[in-house]
Amino acid sequence: MFTGIITDVGTIAELDQQGDLRARIQTEYDTASIDIGASIASDGVCLTVVALGAYWYDVQISAESVGKTNLGTWVVGKRVNLERALKVGDELGGHIVSGHVDGVAEIIKMVDEGDSTRVTLRAPKALAKFIAPKGSVALNGTSLTVNDVNGADFGINFIPHTKEVTTWGDMAEGDMINLEIDTLARYVARLNEVG
Repeated sequence: MFTGIITDVGTIAELDQQGDLRARIQTEYDTASIDIGASIASDGVCLTVVALGAYWYDVQISAESVGKTNLGTWVVGKRVNLERALKVGDELGGHIVSGHVDGVAEIIKMVDEGDSTRVTLRAPKALAKFIAPKGSVALNGTSLTVNDVNGADFGINFIPHTKEVTTWGDMAEGDMINLEIDTLARYVARLNEVG
């Protein structure tokens, strides 16, 4: 489990496609405190550490994960949002995030409003019913509050701090973003279906 509060921005150092995709991620984390088999959310996708070195770790990414997320667009040098798994006693500053991406949303509009940036995204149609104004979503692993919803389109505001400490300052219209809907919204929708 994660909180959606990004604790490091890593860089893709190597990519190797041999069966599964293997990625080496450079990080400022103290890798001596990371165990092989640990989970680290990378752009919102829960990935398992399979090798470690000083200021880097490797993850192995299945074809299914590549196909259902934006990880297939990773290139060497790309910056990625990172969050280590939640530990008992950690502050829950965002919302409960599983690291299991539900789909990919597209940035369709970006407008500066004062010092903040208003971003409009288009969710896959099947996921739109789970996104509500003032509800939570995780986008590339970042816990965010939805401002408004219009069909499959929804708006988020990014303050300068968020743009500085995550990869959101790098984003542009047309970018594809990992979307994880709020777990509570999923259960509420399921309860309504069975009724």
